[in-house]
Amino acid sequence: MKANRREGQKGRGINFNSIINGVMDMAVVKTAYKYRAYPSKDAQSILNRQMALAKELYNLLLEKSKAYYRETGKTLTEYRMNVWLTQMKKEKSEFAELHSQVIQNVSKRVSDAYRHFFRRCKERKQGKKVKVGFPRFKKFVASLTYPQSGFKIERKKISLSKIGNVDFVNHREIEGKVKTLTIKKTKSQEWYITVAVEREDKAFISNGKPQVGIDLGIEKYAALSDNIIHQNIKITKHQRNHATVLQQGISRKKKGSHNKKKAVVRFATYAEHITRIRHDFLHKLSHNLVNSYSFIAYEELKVANMMRNHHLARSIGESSWDNFTQLLQYKAGSAGCVAVSVNPQYTSMTCNECKNVQKMPLNKRTFLCEKCGMSKDRDINASINILERALDSISPNFADKVGKATEGHSGSQACGDDVRPSVREAIAEEAGTIWVAS
Repeated sequence: MKANRREGQKGRGINFNSIINGVMDMAVVKTAYKYRAYPSKDAQSILNRQMALAKELYNLLLEKSKAYYRETGKTLTEYRMNVWLTQMKKEKSEFAELHSQVIQNVSKRVSDAYRHFFRRCKERKQGKKVKVGFPRFKKFVASLTYPQSGFKIERKKISLSKIGNVDFVNHREIEGKVKTLTIKKTKSQEWYITVAVEREDKAFISNGKPQVGIDLGIEKYAALSDNIIHQNIKITKHQRNHATVLQQGISRKKKGSHNKKKAVVRFATYAEHITRIRHDFLHKLSHNLVNSYSFIAYEELKVANMMRNHHLARSIGESSWDNFTQLLQYKAGSAGCVAVSVNPQYTSMTCNECKNVQKMPLNKRTFLCEKCGMSKDRDINASINILERALDSISPNFADKVGKATEGHSGSQACGDDVRPSVREAIAEEAGTIWVAS
């Protein structure tokens, strides 16, 4: 049974009864490892050439698919695309520079683009507010994928068919059966290799730590039910202004000029620097939490809906709540922790003692119950409600098994430790983790 990326990261398919007994049903786990690559100048030249050919091939396939639909009223299947590609390689010898597996992946990308288009059309008919977005011609292709063969992984280099050896930083061992390999070029001209593998999941054993609820916010990034608060990191005014200056530099350069390309690289490099600051914070915080608790309850926030508030949209977007909860999910299993999402409705408006529901405007930061008189920080109050709601949704035996009450827990608020992922935890953020029932 297939499971998409979103379902995999979110649900994990955990059997709570199995966890109670200390063992989780074995499942096939699809994991990806991401490495920094340093191709030589000759290899970069070949890679750039092959990416340009892949872009041309993608656009030819898309045009062929559109023409086929106009003639027959049917969509060109991936199989027919591959048959046509075989003929195209004979007619245009330059396409022979690409490995056969890379060419087949290009047809898969076109097929996936159509499949997602029809999925969005179906969702639109069902009343969902989604942009349909018909597949468009590409201006560039920034990655090449080898689905089955055409590569060989060694200690400090990867051998790619029709490209040569590419050096990479092998900072963690690969566990599992290698399925695909993708080499990608970022806008800042950095190269990365992503290796997707399949392996059997290991039995889950709880770490025996306490339970906790988390209320996510903007000023206070994570308020925990045991009165610990993790403050959010700020993107300073100077950093914003510097990014604006770099963007203005791009717009002032002549279109198509070499100076404009250099300006784009400068801005992309700085933008990635800011992104890495955020990712560093999220990785360290999630690592700290999954190793400090055995059960974590958090809100299942509808970020897209919250972004409609134009006064807070930028701050909400920079907070990366979805990214943070995904990191919690994939790190939890290897740390002996379970992360569960709950409906956030009324968690900030409900008294955690008498369960009275009252209005709580955003500018009111202390929850003062109108019924019982309880006074508490609104975010701490919400986090307690989130934990109680999560525990109410599972069996009492499971709650006792994964951890004890959080009262008196004296965890550190600092999250600046060195938390480089171990071999078991090393998962690339791009590909994420997909859990598939065996």
